[in-house]
Amino acid sequence: MSQKTERPVLSGQRIKTRKRDEREKYDPTGFRDAVIAGLEKTEGDLEQISKYLDSAGNKLDYRRYGEVLFDILIAGGLLVPGGSISQDGEKPRTNYCIFDAPESMESMRNHEQVFVKLIRRYKYLEKMFEEEMGKVLLFVKGFTPSERIKLARMTALWLVNGSVPPNVLLVLNNEHLIKDGIALEFLLELFQTFKQEKGIAYLIQALKKGGLESKLMDFFPPNKRTEEYFKQVFLDKELNEIIKLHKAQASQEAKRELQQALIDDINDEKAHNEITADIKEFSQRNNIPDHEIIVIIWSTIMSLGEWNKKEELVTDQAVRHLKTYCTLLQAFASTDRSELALILKVQEFCYENMNFMKAFQKIILLFYKTEVLSEEIILRWYKDGHSNKGKMHFLEQMRKFVEWLQSAEEESESEDEQKNGE
Repeated sequence: MSQKTERPVLSGQRIKTRKRDEREKYDPTGFRDAVIAGLEKTEGDLEQISKYLDSAGNKLDYRRYGEVLFDILIAGGLLVPGGSISQDGEKPRTNYCIFDAPESMESMRNHEQVFVKLIRRYKYLEKMFEEEMGKVLLFVKGFTPSERIKLARMTALWLVNGSVPPNVLLVLNNEHLIKDGIALEFLLELFQTFKQEKGIAYLIQALKKGGLESKLMDFFPPNKRTEEYFKQVFLDKELNEIIKLHKAQASQEAKRELQQALIDDINDEKAHNEITADIKEFSQRNNIPDHEIIVIIWSTIMSLGEWNKKEELVTDQAVRHLKTYCTLLQAFASTDRSELALILKVQEFCYENMNFMKAFQKIILLFYKTEVLSEEIILRWYKDGHSNKGKMHFLEQMRKFVEWLQSAEEESESEDEQKNGE
């Protein structure tokens, strides 16, 4: 059996690293110095600044120092935690930046174009800019009042043109920015600018997109979180639509709370008269009208059913289930509007849940017999109060019942006329 001969090993060999494999030392200060030197040569001419930034990207490493570049264009130098400028080096700051620009909207729009052109030229800067704004907004307490105004106006412009997403504003929901009113002051300036540039409808849309519509009160100092103060602040800034948004959001939250409370009460087998009293008290406290309450009750009790998948069985199952809750529904069928709201909700439910398509007439008949719905409202729904969802199908289902109601009504009128004649 032959043995394998060992291969010779070279000892003491030195492997030379190629230059392109060597990672350059991270040097934000050197990058800053190069950018500031270039900006100084433009003497503040924004057109020249854009041209310089365009060409400098071929020589300077924007991919590595993108956030440093934005620090300089916004604040004039390297931002350090707290919002101050790093003073390292001979020329740590330039005056050719947003913070040293005039506050006027004309000036702000001109500076906006510098950013638009830069990011359009170097697309990879988009994500860096979003991250930069998350950092810069956390530093607003360290900026002067004038710098905050300029940053708020610029942020509004960047939101309008899509350079940053609205959810970046959530970083302002920070205790050290809220307690002194800085976050609120910043947002008010931003909202006013956004409204001026794009209109209130787009502002509301942006707030919803960014998930801020339910958090507006959170930006108020804790000792000023009252509905009255909230209303007064936004009225003073002529932002009435934000008050409406806040009220609508508060109403939605109250409805969700009510629905959960109702589920808990039903699961605990609480007496219906107690549930009714609790709902009435809650609805008065939160200004929720009966026509909205009755829809919540319907949605809640139907969500608790475990429905048979067979269409021929689900109708009887639904009627048995609903019989249990007729007294609860009746307590809130207090107006014509609430009765009609209930019929329309039943129509929508049966349309959207295909197994219930044939159940509609039986459910309405149950509600008629238990005096949840009146003859008058059923006839109104049939004539012109219905929605278009499954319209022909449900009208045909109800035709014979409605004809019976109409004939009974005519007989009743005839009897009344005879009595009056006597």
